[in-house]
Amino acid sequence: MIGTLISIILLLIVLGVILWAVQQLLPLVPLPPPFATIINVLIVVIVVIVIVYIIAGLLGVVAPVRFP
Repeated sequence: MIGTLISIILLLIVLGVILWAVQQLLPLVPLPPPFATIINVLIVVIVVIVIVYIIAGLLGVVAPVRFP
């Protein structure tokens, strides 16, 4: 149980840093305002889906994906 909590905390830290870096670099790309907003929302939605799926896998709710 402690290992799972540590894994979840490390996962949140790593994904948070990646999300922060992407949000800091996104304004450097010249995009019209609606496209920049859409890309920002898509990035947040994808990160949330990945977090929920990985945490569910760590807790044993879903089987982790194994690539051959």
